Amino acid sequence: MGEPAIVLEGGVKSAFKDKVMELLPEGGNLNMCLTCGLCSSGCPATGLEDMDPRKFLRMAMLGLDEEILKTDWVWMCTMCQRCIYACPMQINIPQLVYQARKTWKREDKPKGIIGSCDQAIRTEGNSAMGASSEDFKFVVEDILEEVCEEQESCKNLVAPVNKKGAEFFLNQNSREPVTEPDEMVPLWKILNYVGADWTYGTVGWAAENYCMFAAEDDDWEQVVRNKMKAVEDLGIKSWLNTE
Repeated sequence: MGEPAIVLEGGVKSAFKDKVMELLPEGGNLNMCLTCGLCSSGCPATGLEDMDPRKFLRMAMLGLDEEILKTDWVWMCTMCQRCIYACPMQINIPQLVYQARKTWKREDKPKGIIGSCDQAIRTEGNSAMGASSEDFKFVVEDILEEVCEEQESCKNLVAPVNKKGAEFFLNQNSREPVTEPDEMVPLWKILNYVGADWTYGTVGWAAENYCMFAAEDDDWEQVVRNKMKAVEDLGIKSWLNTE
């Protein structure tokens, strides 16, 4: 017989797992895993870095803190929460992944994610692409004018910016206005077709929040609070975030 893949020494207590269980309501159900594998079956990151949600959880339960706190797999998880929905015990594996990310030194975290977080903090629109609010407003107005001129059915199409008292404040992934502005139009058409009273804002307009993916709590909170203030300042009733 071959050598075992995992060798346990000195018990299975996990300081990392215990800390996470303290943070989660009812311990995040971490101890209720049935090893059924449903979490892994729908996970887009399954198989990457020879890891999957079930294996990640079981390693935490087995006390393999060193291994799970340094695996690059935690940065491949999209935090989509499919594993929670699939799990019959509703185990919160994404929160386990998030806490693992927090243990990484900032300089060791993926540069793309950290760079996008920093861009969001530096711009009033919170754009991970670094797009300015002025450029965003210009692109929206320019594309709207172009569509209204070229498409007969869209002559009454609107894409308001900073409309006070609207029903909905809409966030926009900043990739679209920067690289593929035409992709914004279908959503405008849907909103206008159903008669929604909506608006963009020049403050906090970007939908993405890479500070969350970077597990940078203070920066994540700053981005969200900036968006909330933008909604409140315009007197908007509901906030729609497309991400």
